[in-house]
Amino acid sequence: MQMKINNENYEVITSQDITNIEKAVDKSTLAMPLVAVYCGSRLGNSDIYEQAARDLGQALAKNGLGLVYGGASIGLMGAVADKVIKGGAQAVGVIPTFMLKHEIAHQQLTRLHLTDTMHTRKTVMAEYADAFITLPGGLGTLEEIMEIATWRQLYQHEKPMIILNINGFYDRLIDHLKYTADQGFMKQEDLERLVVCNTIAEAIDLLHVVVKIDDDVDTETMAGN
Repeated sequence: MQMKINNENYEVITSQDITNIEKAVDKSTLAMPLVAVYCGSRLGNSDIYEQAARDLGQALAKNGLGLVYGGASIGLMGAVADKVIKGGAQAVGVIPTFMLKHEIAHQQLTRLHLTDTMHTRKTVMAEYADAFITLPGGLGTLEEIMEIATWRQLYQHEKPMIILNINGFYDRLIDHLKYTADQGFMKQEDLERLVVCNTIAEAIDLLHVVVKIDDDVDTETMAGN
């Protein structure tokens, strides 16, 4: 199935395609590791969130890391992408076709993928990603990081997961996850795999260690194959 955007035809990746995800997602021509950034399609009520999104995008590009994200040009999503692109790094967007009624796809991306469902979108993003960072956001952002953490708990990947706790935004979530572990519904080791960073510098330092930016990335190992 194809769909036209701005006079360009795009193949729509479907749930059937993700049964052979390596074919649907070609990473061979990418020049750098990609970090999946989960964040809001809104800017929030404080300027600190937009500034953090822009600073993260700039830091990723400066450190030889690209971006895979939800593909929109609005909110924190657009702010991260703008700075990654401006910094000369690669940016891959993944957006479901029905979301095009609500979000404008970014027009300067290295690649734009259209998908049939939200589930397909998340699977494509996870395949592209060598690490995951969560900025502030709403229900969709929470769902994305919790799902990828669940996949790690079920040994579906071994990729680093970072909660970027800007302005203490995730303090209550972190407290709840600790309580969940204390009550026996979550292993302590699964809690610890969700690494909390309070600054962008901390997150970048962690990525230097776990993604090994200066070396070839073993995508087979990182994907848990």
